[in-house]
Amino acid sequence: MDTADLRVFEAVARLGGMNRAAAELNTVQSNVTARIKALEADIGLTLFERHSRGVSLTAAGQRLLPYADRAGRLLADAWRAVRDDGVPSGVLTVGSLETTAALRLTHLLARYVAENPEVDLVLRTGTTRELIREVLEQRVDGAFVCGPVAHPELLETVMFREELVVLAAPEVASLDAALGTQVRIVVLRAGCSYRQMFETLLARRGIEIQRHLEFGTLEAIFGCVAAGLGISLLPRALIGGVCVTGRVSMHALPAVEARVETAFIRRRDGFESSALKAFLACAADALATAQAA
Repeated sequence: MDTADLRVFEAVARLGGMNRAAAELNTVQSNVTARIKALEADIGLTLFERHSRGVSLTAAGQRLLPYADRAGRLLADAWRAVRDDGVPSGVLTVGSLETTAALRLTHLLARYVAENPEVDLVLRTGTTRELIREVLEQRVDGAFVCGPVAHPELLETVMFREELVVLAAPEVASLDAALGTQVRIVVLRAGCSYRQMFETLLARRGIEIQRHLEFGTLEAIFGCVAAGLGISLLPRALIGGVCVTGRVSMHALPAVEARVETAFIRRRDGFESSALKAFLACAADALATAQAA
């Protein structure tokens, strides 16, 4: 068994077929099949069950897969480490909640780009669930998510604290009037932490969710709430300007229900590049400045 075998094994396991793995690895199917057969012969166990739809892992294959994943990450980190001379450069991919990106990151990212001209910064938005998975699978170097996460494979640093408020149509005069006994909620897609918190809050109060109206952008949520199609839950600082224009009404929650933290997460065992170190330092400085203001 060697790292090349494990790389082929991981690709077949992830993609569910020899043909698909061959295409990703830029080789032919016969080569992939031969490598898998040789690996199985070396181990003395069958790693894949073959069927008409492709392949699936056997119990032995499932036991091997985490080690193949770990070996692949270690090799990728080794390659990055040997090329990192201490000057921030290359690609840095950061994930963020859409709300955090809109509310908190503009000045931070602008400063980071100005101070680190050799870094190609990529920002990806997603839900907390999606971003945790992307960090674990090393598709992003780190991400701003709704905390606490408390995952054993992740380092977590609290960056921002937000106050959540209920958003309703402009004519709604109070929180009680907004909530009622049955509600339609206007939310981002499944996996959004604010959506999960809202559902929990309503369940705790015995309020039935009549319908979910799911949208992909904040502007769509604002528009639907303004039209009286439902209510939403978002950070106060994000929607202040919308309230000023009179498009929606904003209703405070008790402190225990309103407080939420935004944390920056990264892999505990991942390589911390010079670009990532510079980003963390820039973020920490921005946070300290905001707290002192």
